[in-house]
Amino acid sequence: MHPVVKLVAQRLALGALLLLAASALIFGLTEVLPGDAAQAILGQSATPESLANLREEMGLNRPALTRYVEWLGGIFTGDLGNALTNKLPIADQVSSRMSNTLFLAFWAAIISVPLALILGVIAVRYQNRWPDKIISGITLASISLPEFMIAYLLIFAFAVQLFWAPSFASINDSMSLLEQLHAISLPVAVLTLVVLAHMMRMTRAAILNVMQSAYIETAELKGLNAFSVIRKHAFPNAIAPIVNVVMINLAYLVVGVVVVEVVFAYPGMGQYLVDAVVKRDVPVVLACGVIFAAVYIILNIVADVVSILANPRLRHPK
Repeated sequence: MHPVVKLVAQRLALGALLLLAASALIFGLTEVLPGDAAQAILGQSATPESLANLREEMGLNRPALTRYVEWLGGIFTGDLGNALTNKLPIADQVSSRMSNTLFLAFWAAIISVPLALILGVIAVRYQNRWPDKIISGITLASISLPEFMIAYLLIFAFAVQLFWAPSFASINDSMSLLEQLHAISLPVAVLTLVVLAHMMRMTRAAILNVMQSAYIETAELKGLNAFSVIRKHAFPNAIAPIVNVVMINLAYLVVGVVVVEVVFAYPGMGQYLVDAVVKRDVPVVLACGVIFAAVYIILNIVADVVSILANPRLRHPK
């Protein structure tokens, strides 16, 4: 078997095992939560009969292992169960919520990834000079602030003072693309500032590490200008760590948007999860948790596969 195929198969198998372990951990954590889930949902005025009926509906009277196996089997068949609060299928609600989250993450990635790569290359080209210091200073400042603080600062500046963008990112299917982009402009800006610094710093560090190589010195001695050396020789050989950090940040754009979605009241997966936690809707919490885990694991597998394919020693073992 070719080394690349073998390594990719190993990554896929490990990813499947990790997802199984994550599902067991998520289910176990919901089981050890303090309090009675049925009591939390119905309130203190619930009658013993209604509590018994809800516990029966939630399966709380059965062993935890049995409920876990049934829940896992439902996931494999695409059945995430029904929400306790509105009795609607979770899969239908997740579908619309996930599309909104992916829409937000897509536009944040479209802006942040190319911008991070360009700024990283510029920082390398003008290392220790004023462009490098300005780029590094701004990105370090953005990475030092929590998401909610950046969000509130942008809301105050662009929504309250300048009226350039709405403070609530509410979208629906009746809106045009331009109206939707205007509605999500502030959350996209927050996510861009949050993930930009990680990708830019890794791009800068990876390229600088490659710039110490002998073949880079040879290219410079041939008379190539600095940008050509970086673009043709340094960047392609520094792609593996850059891809890894890009994929990790893309996973964050999907999984880690909970705070941003709550601040802007955006109808995505993060807001859906927070609402379910507040209402103690355990099936929804389980579904959101396993979906977030799957997205994170899949994107990390993609990063590993791209890193493997970018390694010439693995592509050409002989």
